[in-house]
Amino acid sequence: MTDPADSNSLWQHKPWWCQPWSIVLTGLALPAIAWGFTHRLWLTLPVVGVVLGWWTLFLYLAPRQYADAMQHQQSPQK
Repeated sequence: MTDPADSNSLWQHKPWWCQPWSIVLTGLALPAIAWGFTHRLWLTLPVVGVVLGWWTLFLYLAPRQYADAMQHQQSPQK
C-alpha cells in the first residue's frame, strides 16, 4: 500500500470518508451487521466477497495504479 506521507500518494487527494481506515472499518462493519441481523451464512458470505473485492480495488489496485501513473509522469520523456 502507498505511504500516506508520500507526496505522490493517492490518499492526499481523497476526502476523509475515502481514506484507508474508513474503507477498512466499513468493510469490517458490513459483514458484522449482515451477520448480526440475519445470522445466515448464505447472506453474509456474499457481503464478505463484495467487501474483499472492494478492498482489492480501492486499497491495492487503485493506489498502485496511481503511483505507477505518477512515476511515469515524472520520468523523463524520450
